[in-house]
Amino acid sequence: VVLVVALISLSFGGAVGLMFLMLGCALPQYNQYWPLFVLFFYILSPIPYCIARRLVDDTDATSNACKELAIFLTTGIVVSAFGLPIVFARAELIYWGACALVLTGNTVIFATILGFFLVFGSNDDFSWQQW
Repeated sequence: VVLVVALISLSFGGAVGLMFLMLGCALPQYNQYWPLFVLFFYILSPIPYCIARRLVDDTDATSNACKELAIFLTTGIVVSAFGLPIVFARAELIYWGACALVLTGNTVIFATILGFFLVFGSNDDFSWQQW
């Protein structure tokens, strides 16, 4: 029951985040689709951490360089996703209202991605790692 509630909550969060992104692009007063480039960041953000989890043995409690590099790269991707709409708004490719909607969508999407890793990231029998 808990996993079903978590899955429904995560899917709702993803839908709300994408709705904010689409509103920032498709509302008639904005009508610019440049912010859709942040979709690449949504796809790229979990990749370094997923690779590091495959390569690193979790038996020792100390931190290691591979995991720290993955977290550093993931942080760079997330910061870039927040910076791109701001750069677009400063370059007057999009309006500041669209930038605010995209930043709101970024916050919701990245919170959803984090929630996914917190809920399904443990090494139990029902895990995303088995795929």
